[in-house]
Amino acid sequence: MAIIDILKYACMQVRKQTKNIIGTEQGNKEFGKGAGGDTSRMVDLVAEKAVIEAIKMHSFNPTIIGEECGRIEGDAGFLIMDAIDGTTNASRNIPFYCCSLAYAIDYKLSCVIDAAIIDLVSGDLYYASKDKGAYLNGNKIEVRKGINNSLQRDQNKDIIIGMNISGVSEDLIRSMSKVICKANHIRHFGANALELCYFARGYMDAYLDLRAKIRTTDMAAAYLIVKESGGKLYSTEGSELDSQLGVKNTISFLAVSDKNMFDMFANDLDISPRK
Repeated sequence: MAIIDILKYACMQVRKQTKNIIGTEQGNKEFGKGAGGDTSRMVDLVAEKAVIEAIKMHSFNPTIIGEECGRIEGDAGFLIMDAIDGTTNASRNIPFYCCSLAYAIDYKLSCVIDAAIIDLVSGDLYYASKDKGAYLNGNKIEVRKGINNSLQRDQNKDIIIGMNISGVSEDLIRSMSKVICKANHIRHFGANALELCYFARGYMDAYLDLRAKIRTTDMAAAYLIVKESGGKLYSTEGSELDSQLGVKNTISFLAVSDKNMFDMFANDLDISPRK
């Protein structure tokens, strides 16, 4: 079985094995801190176990990097796992959370070659393989194009920018104020991987997280899905986004439809784009 099919199968197993405990007292039971530093809940552990069992079933033995389990050594590349992205939403029964899985041939975001993300509420399955496009339930998806350099569309069209501003400092809010004021609508739903899938399918015009808090495990799969949908990802240093993989590696990023859009944001955010 191809690696992408193993990832898709593992995502579906997570949904199957967690759907009856998400948001329940049992599912929310806490078990200390996971490797990523967040509180581990029963549902997180059940989800990670479902992924690990699914890949073992197919005799697939990558090194696993997970938010709860940390690093489990293997001998076939790297599986980057956020078995439940949006656990806080899940614990409150807010219907926006997902399972995010990525496979990389080396220890960098740019080496991710297969990715799958399942919306654990709807069952929608997003996936991509390098140079083969991005898909939702078998249908190809693409980012939305068309914002011009003044961040304005025709007056009858809305601009929607996804932006994670949870726990930001007053200084960062001030630095982002030009972008916030220019956008018709700002959205933040509470699960970065799934929000980036919304960007990849054209629901949003851009997605920004400038807090230097997002872990590479949170977005490794979405990274490839965005790129294969025609999007671009940049760092706040002005370069194309890349990072070491791991639960302790945190980044900021801008997901945009093209370089011109990044240059527009960079001007408002005082970022110096690299040539």
